[in-house]
Amino acid sequence: MPFAVYVLGLAVFAQGTSEFMLSGLVSAIAADLDVSLSAAGLLTSAFAVGMVLGAPLMALFSRTWPRRRALLLFLAVFIAVHIVGALTPGYGVLLAARFVGALANAGFWAVALAAAVSMVPDGLRGRATAVVVGGVTIACVVGVPAGAVLGERWGWRAAFWAVAVVSLPALWAITRSVPGGRGQGGRGRGGGTAPVADARGTAPAAGARGAGSAARTRGTASAGQVPGRAQAPAPAPAPTSAPAPTPVRNELRFLLTAPHLLPTLLTMALVQGATFCAFSYLEPLLTRTTGLTITWVPLALALFGAGAFLGVGAAGRYAERRPTAFIAYGMAALALGWSALALAAGRPVAALALIPLLGMLAFGTGTALITRVLGLAGRSSTLAGAFGTSAFNLGAAVGPWAGGLALEAGGGYRSPVWVSAALMALALLTEGARRLRRVRLRKRASGSTAG
Repeated sequence: MPFAVYVLGLAVFAQGTSEFMLSGLVSAIAADLDVSLSAAGLLTSAFAVGMVLGAPLMALFSRTWPRRRALLLFLAVFIAVHIVGALTPGYGVLLAARFVGALANAGFWAVALAAAVSMVPDGLRGRATAVVVGGVTIACVVGVPAGAVLGERWGWRAAFWAVAVVSLPALWAITRSVPGGRGQGGRGRGGGTAPVADARGTAPAAGARGAGSAARTRGTASAGQVPGRAQAPAPAPAPTSAPAPTPVRNELRFLLTAPHLLPTLLTMALVQGATFCAFSYLEPLLTRTTGLTITWVPLALALFGAGAFLGVGAAGRYAERRPTAFIAYGMAALALGWSALALAAGRPVAALALIPLLGMLAFGTGTALITRVLGLAGRSSTLAGAFGTSAFNLGAAVGPWAGGLALEAGGGYRSPVWVSAALMALALLTEGARRLRRVRLRKRASGSTAG
């Protein structure tokens, strides 16, 4: 695996920490800025909205840029807004900084996913995706608890400073390791690295082919040369250049009409909605239904994050072999798992045993879905990565909202987990409809060929 892929995972770790760390800092922010808890909670909503809107917009904005330049710009803006957030005395500036930071994060995600799969052959696309997404899971295990500790000891602003500082090594490493090819599957080299694969995983070797052709030409001329007779110079090999970017209208039309892409995005949003619905209300479930003390909550969150890390690794290793079966079995297991947690929430041992398993299934299935989206997109992988990021964060925004409605309706602290199970049932329906449509299209194609 190229070192640059791990660099992208490091940057995503810092950004994932920023996205989720406010769950442990809301009270401190509200007290320091003299706002209500609900207003402080809007800082998380602003980030989610920025991610949903920003992913396609930032991908369109940077689609013709070299990927290294786009990654550096997005990461630099992300660092800058966290410095502003750490220094500002006003709530309005902090709210705006969260939104702008989410735009930069969304743009980075879209380009990073496309860049990661472009640097490896087809058989390693799942692993490359897993390394990038794995940055979020490590953030859940390490970054979010660490941000809470920093906020408790030195104030919430220390957590913002920490995110900016952790991002700096990634900024430097991207300049040294990420190739500088265009976002449109450009064939570029970066910093002496190996040839960069395009969005379909085919490694270009135009320069090597050109050099080999020239050597063969020289060898043929020397072998056939007659002494005393001048030979015509061999023609120089034609220069190679990166393909022209596809017009954005054509690229959007291709993505919106690509078979199975939109159903996969809908399925991804439902899976992530189920994950974040239950995850957002895990603390009241454990303390008020399971009967655990508040000191058990960080351990439970760490168990979920550890399971998520294992799930991402499993998706990177095994999802490429049988992606459809991997996704289908994972979704079915999640529907059963969330139902089991809702039923067994009153038993501490059972609840703590299910939490890491559900983290593994949720992030493993989500990673496999992202890999499918990038595979369906072909050369439009940057925009596809943007749509995938939007679907991910749409689920992250809608899931907690739906769980909150269930709580307000008097469903009890188990009700968000039941909502997660229901969302997974809907995801299974959308996946089943996608597979049925796929079978019908194959039959239609075979019938037209036979005719």
